[in-house]
Amino acid sequence: MQTVEKPALLRKPEWIRVKAPVSKEYKETVKLMHSLKLNTVCEEAACPNIGECWSKKHATVMILGDTCTRACAFCNIKTGKPNLLDPHEPQRVAEAVAQMNLSHVVITSVDRDDLDDGGSEHFAEVIKEIRKRAPLTTIEVLTPDFLRKEGAIETVVHARPDVYNHNLETVPRLYSTVRPGARYFHSLRLLDTVKKINPSMFTKSGIMVGLGENKAEVYQVMDDLRAANVDFITIGQYLQPTPKHHPVMSFITPAEFSDYEAMARGKGFLMVSASPLTRSSYHAGSDFEKLKTAREKSINKAF
Repeated sequence: MQTVEKPALLRKPEWIRVKAPVSKEYKETVKLMHSLKLNTVCEEAACPNIGECWSKKHATVMILGDTCTRACAFCNIKTGKPNLLDPHEPQRVAEAVAQMNLSHVVITSVDRDDLDDGGSEHFAEVIKEIRKRAPLTTIEVLTPDFLRKEGAIETVVHARPDVYNHNLETVPRLYSTVRPGARYFHSLRLLDTVKKINPSMFTKSGIMVGLGENKAEVYQVMDDLRAANVDFITIGQYLQPTPKHHPVMSFITPAEFSDYEAMARGKGFLMVSASPLTRSSYHAGSDFEKLKTAREKSINKAF
Protein backbone atom coordinates (compact mmCIF):
# COMPACT_ATOMS: atom_id res chain seq x y z
CA MET A 1 0.00 0.00 0.00
CA GLN A 2 1.29 3.46 -0.85
CA THR A 3 2.00 5.78 2.05
CA VAL A 4 0.00 8.98 2.28
CA GLU A 5 1.81 12.16 3.20
CA LYS A 6 -0.11 13.59 6.10
CA PRO A 7 -1.04 17.26 5.83
CA ALA A 8 -1.30 19.57 8.81
CA LEU A 9 -4.42 18.71 10.83
CA LEU A 10 -7.31 20.66 9.33
CA ARG A 11 -9.81 22.36 11.58
CA LYS A 12 -13.42 21.44 10.88
CA PRO A 13 -15.31 24.36 9.35
CA GLU A 14 -18.61 25.50 10.82
CA TRP A 15 -20.68 23.85 8.09
CA ILE A 16 -19.47 20.36 9.03
CA ARG A 17 -20.18 20.46 12.77
CA VAL A 18 -23.16 18.63 14.26
CA LYS A 19 -24.76 18.50 17.70
CA ALA A 20 -24.42 15.49 20.00
CA PRO A 21 -27.52 13.24 19.92
CA VAL A 22 -29.74 13.58 23.00
CA SER A 23 -33.37 13.15 21.89
CA LYS A 24 -35.82 10.65 23.35
CA GLU A 25 -36.34 9.07 19.90
CA TYR A 26 -32.59 8.62 19.51
CA LYS A 27 -32.39 6.76 22.82
CA GLU A 28 -35.37 4.57 21.86
CA THR A 29 -33.68 3.62 18.58
CA VAL A 30 -30.47 2.75 20.42
CA LYS A 31 -32.42 0.58 22.85
CA LEU A 32 -34.30 -1.27 20.09
CA MET A 33 -31.20 -1.99 18.00
CA HIS A 34 -29.25 -3.23 20.99
CA SER A 35 -32.14 -5.34 22.32
CA LEU A 36 -32.39 -7.14 18.97
CA LYS A 37 -28.59 -7.49 18.82
CA LEU A 38 -28.38 -5.66 15.52
CA ASN A 39 -25.43 -3.72 14.17
CA THR A 40 -25.84 -0.39 12.42
CA VAL A 41 -23.42 1.38 10.14
CA CYS A 42 -24.57 4.55 11.87
CA GLU A 43 -22.73 3.51 15.04
CA GLU A 44 -19.95 1.35 13.60
CA ALA A 45 -18.86 3.96 11.04
CA ALA A 46 -19.34 6.90 13.45
CA CYS A 47 -21.71 8.70 11.07
CA PRO A 48 -22.08 12.41 11.86
CA ASN A 49 -25.81 12.28 11.06
CA ILE A 50 -26.69 9.65 13.65
CA GLY A 51 -28.42 12.11 15.97
CA GLU A 52 -30.70 13.49 13.28
CA CYS A 53 -31.48 10.15 11.65
CA TRP A 54 -32.07 8.18 14.84
CA SER A 55 -34.23 10.97 16.24
CA LYS A 56 -36.46 10.34 13.23
CA LYS A 57 -36.17 6.56 13.75
CA HIS A 58 -34.18 6.14 10.55
CA ALA A 59 -31.35 3.61 10.76
CA THR A 60 -29.14 1.71 8.37
CA VAL A 61 -28.90 -1.88 9.52
CA MET A 62 -25.56 -3.60 9.00
CA ILE A 63 -25.81 -7.37 8.49
CA LEU A 64 -23.25 -10.21 8.25
CA GLY A 65 -21.67 -9.30 11.59
CA ASP A 66 -19.59 -6.36 12.79
CA THR A 67 -16.15 -7.44 11.52
CA CYS A 68 -14.95 -6.74 7.98
CA THR A 69 -12.46 -8.84 6.04
CA ARG A 70 -10.97 -5.72 4.45
CA ALA A 71 -9.17 -2.68 5.82
CA CYS A 72 -10.19 0.38 3.82
CA ALA A 73 -8.28 3.50 4.83
CA PHE A 74 -11.44 5.60 5.27
CA CYS A 75 -13.61 3.20 7.26
CA ASN A 76 -14.02 2.89 11.02
CA ILE A 77 -15.56 -0.60 11.01
CA LYS A 78 -13.26 -3.13 12.69
CA THR A 79 -11.24 -5.55 10.60
CA GLY A 80 -10.40 -9.16 11.38
CA LYS A 81 -11.72 -12.70 11.19
CA PRO A 82 -15.54 -12.56 11.30
CA ASN A 83 -17.76 -14.86 13.32
CA LEU A 84 -20.06 -17.41 11.72
CA LEU A 85 -23.23 -16.05 10.15
CA ASP A 86 -26.21 -15.73 12.47
CA PRO A 87 -29.08 -17.62 10.77
CA HIS A 88 -31.66 -15.70 12.83
CA GLU A 89 -30.42 -12.24 11.88
CA PRO A 90 -32.87 -11.82 8.94
CA GLN A 91 -35.83 -12.33 11.27
CA ARG A 92 -34.45 -9.85 13.82
CA VAL A 93 -33.88 -7.23 11.14
CA ALA A 94 -37.47 -7.68 9.96
CA GLU A 95 -38.67 -7.38 13.57
CA ALA A 96 -36.84 -4.06 13.95
CA VAL A 97 -38.29 -2.73 10.70
CA ALA A 98 -41.80 -3.73 11.78
CA GLN A 99 -41.44 -2.27 15.29
CA MET A 100 -40.11 1.03 13.96
CA ASN A 101 -42.89 1.08 11.34
CA LEU A 102 -40.39 2.15 8.68
CA SER A 103 -41.59 3.27 5.28
CA HIS A 104 -38.07 2.76 3.88
CA VAL A 105 -35.11 0.79 5.21
CA VAL A 106 -31.46 0.58 4.16
CA ILE A 107 -29.62 -2.73 4.57
CA THR A 108 -25.85 -2.74 4.28
CA SER A 109 -23.06 -5.05 5.43
CA VAL A 110 -19.41 -5.55 6.09
CA ASP A 111 -17.31 -7.20 3.38
CA ARG A 112 -17.27 -10.99 3.80
CA ASP A 113 -14.57 -12.24 1.46
CA ASP A 114 -14.45 -15.39 3.60
CA LEU A 115 -17.88 -16.54 2.39
CA ASP A 116 -18.29 -18.40 -0.90
CA ASP A 117 -21.13 -16.10 -1.97
CA GLY A 118 -19.87 -12.98 -0.16
CA GLY A 119 -23.05 -13.00 1.93
CA SER A 120 -25.40 -12.45 -1.01
CA GLU A 121 -27.84 -15.18 0.04
CA HIS A 122 -28.03 -13.60 3.50
CA PHE A 123 -28.98 -10.29 1.86
CA ALA A 124 -31.71 -12.12 -0.04
CA GLU A 125 -33.03 -13.72 3.16
CA VAL A 126 -33.17 -10.34 4.91
CA ILE A 127 -35.16 -8.88 2.02
CA LYS A 128 -37.51 -11.88 2.10
CA GLU A 129 -38.15 -11.57 5.85
CA ILE A 130 -38.80 -7.82 5.65
CA ARG A 131 -41.29 -8.41 2.85
CA LYS A 132 -43.11 -10.88 5.12
CA ARG A 133 -43.15 -8.73 8.28
CA ALA A 134 -43.42 -5.27 6.72
CA PRO A 135 -44.80 -5.62 3.18
CA LEU A 136 -45.30 -1.87 2.70
CA THR A 137 -41.69 -1.00 3.54
CA THR A 138 -39.47 -0.19 0.58
CA ILE A 139 -36.00 -1.72 0.73
CA GLU A 140 -32.65 -0.28 -0.28
CA VAL A 141 -29.53 -2.43 -0.20
CA LEU A 142 -26.01 -1.08 -0.02
CA THR A 143 -23.86 -4.07 -0.86
CA PRO A 144 -20.15 -4.83 -0.95
CA ASP A 145 -18.56 -5.41 -4.35
CA PHE A 146 -18.78 -9.25 -4.19
CA LEU A 147 -15.36 -9.40 -5.83
CA ARG A 148 -14.73 -12.86 -7.30
CA LYS A 149 -18.11 -14.15 -6.00
CA GLU A 150 -19.82 -15.57 -9.09
CA GLY A 151 -23.60 -15.25 -9.07
CA ALA A 152 -23.71 -13.03 -5.97
CA ILE A 153 -25.02 -9.93 -7.73
CA GLU A 154 -27.75 -11.95 -9.41
CA THR A 155 -28.83 -13.42 -6.05
CA VAL A 156 -29.42 -9.98 -4.54
CA VAL A 157 -31.10 -8.52 -7.64
CA HIS A 158 -33.47 -11.49 -7.93
CA ALA A 159 -34.59 -10.82 -4.33
CA ARG A 160 -35.98 -7.54 -5.75
CA PRO A 161 -34.89 -4.71 -3.49
CA ASP A 162 -36.34 -1.36 -4.54
CA VAL A 163 -32.93 0.33 -4.74
CA TYR A 164 -29.54 -1.28 -5.34
CA ASN A 165 -26.71 0.88 -3.98
CA HIS A 166 -23.01 0.19 -4.29
CA ASN A 167 -20.53 2.95 -3.55
CA LEU A 168 -17.45 3.69 -5.63
CA GLU A 169 -16.22 5.71 -2.60
CA THR A 170 -13.46 7.63 -4.42
CA VAL A 171 -11.80 8.31 -7.77
CA PRO A 172 -9.81 5.49 -9.43
CA ARG A 173 -6.39 7.10 -8.83
CA LEU A 174 -6.88 6.87 -5.05
CA TYR A 175 -8.06 3.24 -4.87
CA SER A 176 -4.64 1.86 -3.98
CA THR A 177 -4.51 3.98 -0.81
CA VAL A 178 -8.19 4.50 0.07
CA ARG A 179 -9.84 1.25 -1.03
CA PRO A 180 -6.98 -1.21 -1.68
CA GLY A 181 -9.06 -4.40 -1.52
CA ALA A 182 -11.45 -3.23 -4.25
CA ARG A 183 -11.28 -2.60 -7.98
CA TYR A 184 -12.84 0.53 -9.48
CA PHE A 185 -13.94 -1.01 -12.77
CA HIS A 186 -15.31 -4.12 -11.06
CA SER A 187 -17.57 -1.85 -8.98
CA LEU A 188 -18.72 -0.08 -12.15
CA ARG A 189 -19.47 -3.46 -13.77
CA LEU A 190 -21.50 -4.45 -10.71
CA LEU A 191 -23.77 -1.41 -11.13
CA ASP A 192 -24.02 -2.01 -14.87
CA THR A 193 -24.87 -5.68 -14.27
CA VAL A 194 -27.74 -4.77 -11.93
CA LYS A 195 -29.31 -2.65 -14.67
CA LYS A 196 -28.84 -5.37 -17.28
CA ILE A 197 -30.57 -7.94 -15.06
CA ASN A 198 -33.41 -5.60 -14.08
CA PRO A 199 -33.54 -2.33 -16.06
CA SER A 200 -36.39 -1.00 -13.87
CA MET A 201 -34.44 -1.34 -10.60
CA PHE A 202 -33.13 1.95 -9.25
CA THR A 203 -29.34 2.04 -8.90
CA LYS A 204 -27.33 4.35 -6.73
CA SER A 205 -23.68 5.05 -5.92
CA GLY A 206 -21.69 7.52 -3.89
CA ILE A 207 -18.26 9.01 -3.42
CA MET A 208 -16.49 10.97 -0.72
CA VAL A 209 -14.56 14.15 -1.51
CA GLY A 210 -11.70 15.72 0.40
CA LEU A 211 -9.46 12.66 0.02
CA GLY A 212 -7.09 14.31 -2.45
CA GLU A 213 -9.11 14.05 -5.67
CA ASN A 214 -9.53 16.91 -8.14
CA LYS A 215 -12.67 18.16 -9.86
CA ALA A 216 -11.83 16.62 -13.24
CA GLU A 217 -11.58 13.20 -11.58
CA VAL A 218 -14.96 13.65 -9.88
CA TYR A 219 -16.51 14.63 -13.22
CA GLN A 220 -15.03 11.48 -14.78
CA VAL A 221 -16.61 9.33 -12.05
CA MET A 222 -19.95 10.96 -12.88
CA ASP A 223 -19.49 10.07 -16.55
CA ASP A 224 -18.55 6.49 -15.66
CA LEU A 225 -21.64 6.09 -13.50
CA ARG A 226 -23.91 7.50 -16.18
CA ALA A 227 -22.37 5.08 -18.69
CA ALA A 228 -23.49 2.33 -16.30
CA ASN A 229 -27.01 3.88 -16.23
CA VAL A 230 -26.83 4.71 -12.52
CA ASP A 231 -29.85 6.78 -11.45
CA PHE A 232 -28.69 8.42 -8.23
CA ILE A 233 -25.32 9.79 -7.09
CA THR A 234 -24.38 10.95 -3.59
CA ILE A 235 -21.34 13.14 -2.86
CA GLY A 236 -20.28 13.92 0.70
CA GLN A 237 -17.33 15.24 2.67
CA TYR A 238 -14.85 12.65 3.92
CA LEU A 239 -14.25 12.87 7.67
CA GLN A 240 -11.28 11.10 9.24
CA PRO A 241 -12.59 8.67 11.91
CA THR A 242 -9.29 8.35 13.83
CA PRO A 243 -5.68 9.55 13.44
CA LYS A 244 -4.83 6.13 11.97
CA HIS A 245 -7.14 6.62 8.99
CA HIS A 246 -6.56 8.45 5.72
CA PRO A 247 -6.19 12.18 6.44
CA VAL A 248 -8.65 14.81 5.28
CA MET A 249 -6.79 16.55 2.48
CA SER A 250 -9.34 19.36 2.11
CA PHE A 251 -12.75 20.51 3.26
CA ILE A 252 -15.02 21.12 0.28
CA THR A 253 -17.17 24.25 0.61
CA PRO A 254 -20.97 24.25 0.29
CA ALA A 255 -20.58 26.31 -2.91
CA GLU A 256 -18.33 23.63 -4.41
CA PHE A 257 -20.88 20.96 -3.49
CA SER A 258 -23.54 23.02 -5.28
CA ASP A 259 -21.32 23.06 -8.36
CA TYR A 260 -20.95 19.26 -8.17
CA GLU A 261 -24.73 18.90 -7.89
CA ALA A 262 -25.36 21.12 -10.90
CA MET A 263 -22.80 19.21 -12.97
CA ALA A 264 -24.29 15.83 -11.98
CA ARG A 265 -27.80 16.94 -12.86
CA GLY A 266 -26.51 18.20 -16.19
CA LYS A 267 -25.04 14.77 -16.88
CA GLY A 268 -28.47 13.18 -16.53
CA PHE A 269 -28.75 11.64 -13.05
CA LEU A 270 -32.36 11.36 -11.89
CA MET A 271 -31.31 12.25 -8.35
CA VAL A 272 -28.30 14.00 -6.85
CA SER A 273 -27.43 14.55 -3.20
CA ALA A 274 -24.29 16.62 -2.74
CA SER A 275 -23.47 18.39 0.51
CA PRO A 276 -20.88 18.28 3.31
CA LEU A 277 -23.01 15.94 5.43
CA THR A 278 -24.39 13.79 2.61
CA ARG A 279 -23.95 10.07 3.22
CA SER A 280 -25.26 7.13 1.20
CA SER A 281 -28.21 6.51 3.49
CA TYR A 282 -28.86 10.10 4.59
CA HIS A 283 -32.53 11.00 3.90
CA ALA A 284 -32.78 7.73 1.95
CA GLY A 285 -36.54 7.41 2.42
CA SER A 286 -37.48 10.87 1.19
CA ASP A 287 -34.88 10.62 -1.57
CA PHE A 288 -36.49 7.38 -2.77
CA GLU A 289 -39.83 9.17 -3.16
CA LYS A 290 -38.09 11.95 -5.11
CA LEU A 291 -36.37 9.33 -7.24
CA LYS A 292 -39.68 7.75 -8.22
CA THR A 293 -41.15 11.16 -9.04
CA ALA A 294 -38.11 12.07 -11.15
CA ARG A 295 -38.43 8.87 -13.16
CA GLU A 296 -42.14 9.50 -13.78
CA LYS A 297 -41.40 13.02 -14.99
CA SER A 298 -38.64 11.70 -17.24
CA ILE A 299 -40.96 9.10 -18.77
CA ASN A 300 -43.75 11.63 -19.28
CA LYS A 301 -41.32 14.07 -20.86
CA ALA A 302 -40.18 11.38 -23.30
CA PHE A 303 -43.75 10.99 -24.50
